[in-house]
Amino acid sequence: MLPSLNDPIAAIATAPGRGAVGIVRVSGRGLDSLAQALTGRSLKPREARYGPFRDVEGSPIDHGLALFFPAPHSFTGEDVLELQAHGGPVVLQLLLARCLAAGAEVDPGTGQPRLARLRIAQPGEFTERAFHNDKIDLAQAEAIADLIDASTEAAARSASRSLSGEFSGEIHGLRDALIHLRMLVEATLDFPEEEIDFLQKADAQGQLARLQQALARVMQRARQGALLREGIKVVIAGQPNAGKSSLLNALAGAELAIVTPVAGTTRDVVAQTLQIEGVPLHVMDTAGLRDSHDEVEKIGIERAWGQIETADAVLFLHDLTRSDTPDYIAEEGRITLGMAQKLSRKVPVIDVWNKLDAVPAAPTRPGVMLSARSGQGLEALRRRLLEVAGWQAAPEGVFIARERHVQALRRVDEHLQLAAAHLAAQARLLDVLAEELRLAQNALNEITGEFTSDDLLGVIFSSFCIGK
Repeated sequence: MLPSLNDPIAAIATAPGRGAVGIVRVSGRGLDSLAQALTGRSLKPREARYGPFRDVEGSPIDHGLALFFPAPHSFTGEDVLELQAHGGPVVLQLLLARCLAAGAEVDPGTGQPRLARLRIAQPGEFTERAFHNDKIDLAQAEAIADLIDASTEAAARSASRSLSGEFSGEIHGLRDALIHLRMLVEATLDFPEEEIDFLQKADAQGQLARLQQALARVMQRARQGALLREGIKVVIAGQPNAGKSSLLNALAGAELAIVTPVAGTTRDVVAQTLQIEGVPLHVMDTAGLRDSHDEVEKIGIERAWGQIETADAVLFLHDLTRSDTPDYIAEEGRITLGMAQKLSRKVPVIDVWNKLDAVPAAPTRPGVMLSARSGQGLEALRRRLLEVAGWQAAPEGVFIARERHVQALRRVDEHLQLAAAHLAAQARLLDVLAEELRLAQNALNEITGEFTSDDLLGVIFSSFCIGK
């Protein structure tokens, strides 16, 4: 039998491992009796009470704080009991087991089990209940996970704005304008015999144009937010001894990869996540691209090409000290041809000319010229990477967004473009116009969860940790 959202649930809400404090959380209906069994007293709403957490015989498992949040004034919208104990894994497991056992015990006052169906929560089930009980919408629920997973300060701040409802407010504003426009179209469809053109009198074209402009602004901020959350994958590629590992170390500011004068030192992918202006960059240092008879190096080269195929951007590293030699030039041409064949989609390739410090009189080349050893030119490369990523100076209004949000907004844009074309046509197909506006509204509603399949909800909340 599938778990029911009506069952009371319990889980350890803090991260696995040892800590000063750990929390066991329970959510459901009628938790007063359970709180009494665990703490030996009645709990006042939203008032922290210190005392023992008792086992079935009344002996203390631990001492800590108990908090009771009665419905609907809680995170989930149900009664919520939080037990804050010492953060040892054994203590928390004992406390969780006691909660489950106490739920099955008979309440002396009623003669019935306190919480007969109390069970362990599924991943993300506390947040899912908050969504189903209208405490938060789907975009806010996703922002909780994004705030927890944020890898940069900018991502955390943007996720916090989404959690506070800023992103949802923008979506609701677009939806309200769209509903008003749909009302005008439906009025024209309902009263075709009227001489008054509702659409022209209400400036429907102007309203639609303003809606498209507002959508464009939201899309721009959402794309920036998605970039803060996802980042981009950057692959450093080139011939052996071009300085790929040195460049990774210079960008990271740490000795992550081994650097030697021996060609073919890097035989596997070395990955590191960096950040530039809060944007995560997942940088891959790969084996030098060349023909090799060494079986281990050949595997590394195959993996390098595999990384190039899935890159969002490629740093093609050139060695200025060898750039005029015939063999080197021939190999560069072979690599360039290989990239053209591997990169079936449009992936930006940035030419990076390294070892500038070793060739003081080097002519200017197209791309970025730098020295990974001295750091000269690194800032220019960082700016170029941000430009390739599509990042703009982060305004305070950027909110965290996911790829599904960006895709939904693109569908809204497509439907509004078709609606504008029908509205401007001489022979208006009002029923088709109305349908495009309806589809645009459905795409907007998918973002906040007002029009969302159960399958999508399952995917979203299953990615949460247990206890959240």
